[in-house]
Amino acid sequence: MADKLRIRCINKTDRPDPHERILRVGGTNADGSQWRLDQGDAIAGIESGKWTFYVERPAGDPVDAVVAVSRFGNKYLKTTADADQPNNLLSLPECG
Repeated sequence: MADKLRIRCINKTDRPDPHERILRVGGTNADGSQWRLDQGDAIAGIESGKWTFYVERPAGDPVDAVVAVSRFGNKYLKTTADADQPNNLLSLPECG
């Protein structure tokens, strides 16, 4: 069974396309330590069944993060509540 991790923060690139803006995702482990993953590693973890991710935006309203493919064939992360753009993810604070 995959570990379910809450994404609490992101790091963005300077690219204007929302499908290419997320560089890293991050969160907090049960022991309070911080975790960070490059978007490519998070995608590989989802596809292999190692991890599942979710976002709570607003708090108490969890939505799953999934792998999507842009019209150019690039994989990226988005949430199931975001029609075409990863807005729930892009609205998260920057990881420190």
